[in-house]
Amino acid sequence: MVEVHTRSVTFYPPARARFLVGDFTDWDRRPIAIDQPLTLEFPAGAYLEYAFLDADQNPFPDPDNPHKAQNPWWTYPRAVELPGFHYTAPHQPSRALEVHRHRLESMAFGTTRRYYVYNPTQPAQATLYVHDGVAYYRTARLAEVAQGLCELGEIRPVRIVFIEPEDRRNEYWFNSTYEQHVLNEIIPAVESHYGSTPERGLMGASLGGLVSGWMALRRPDLFQKVATQSSCLTASPEGGNAFTDPEWLTEQYLASETLPLRFYCETGQIEWLLAPNRRFASMLSDQGYRHAYFERPSGHNWMTWRQGLAPALVYLFGS
Repeated sequence: MVEVHTRSVTFYPPARARFLVGDFTDWDRRPIAIDQPLTLEFPAGAYLEYAFLDADQNPFPDPDNPHKAQNPWWTYPRAVELPGFHYTAPHQPSRALEVHRHRLESMAFGTTRRYYVYNPTQPAQATLYVHDGVAYYRTARLAEVAQGLCELGEIRPVRIVFIEPEDRRNEYWFNSTYEQHVLNEIIPAVESHYGSTPERGLMGASLGGLVSGWMALRRPDLFQKVATQSSCLTASPEGGNAFTDPEWLTEQYLASETLPLRFYCETGQIEWLLAPNRRFASMLSDQGYRHAYFERPSGHNWMTWRQGLAPALVYLFGS
């Protein structure tokens, strides 16, 4: 169980717990040994997710906390909200959305791949290509956020293409095969079926943010807008460790001329990627990029990213 205070949380370990993990430990990267109640301090109004590990390092949920995290990949994280935390749900669209599922025989991968397309009722003025598409579509409900904002007149009509990977770590880690899949297969298929738009953008969280920034750097002739959420900027083509690699992508942007790109970037204050994202935002400022940067008192999770959806769309595609 947990006991929530104004700026801290006391964790009470269940009988078989040996370690505490969460956003604040980089999950299993830096587990905290726990055999008695432990109090940790967090930012005011924080939202955090956590779990326990048993003696064999297997994660399990807090049996006394029924507040499940909105996590599309893991079932064991539980959520805690400190006083002052408030999530304002975005405006709900007035009609049911049509999101079309597509299959594509990929020459790049030699497999059948899938993607989903939300096409606004009005002629789309931009197309946003989103990595980790199913999570953004089903968990974050990005299409509904976009439709609601469009109905309020806060953004222009935006088509959203939800691209689903099969091996996200391998495909998002500076992978030219994935790049060719998007550029030579997904985009032509979408534009052949739905038509082209004057603008294109990229969006993703964690490694999805990394690949968004990388593809925009390589093809600024195709993409004009980029949204990154908790971008995994500790990565390099020659490395392979998201915790110890140099911040290669930031260095590449710093070494290049300023490109005609507009960025929306955000990260949580309770995650290991806070400092790298701060440095990336500072680079954007120093290089003269049009950009917005936000930090939220939360971690590497979908609650953090859901809060940033409407601000990202308004900043990048505001009417």
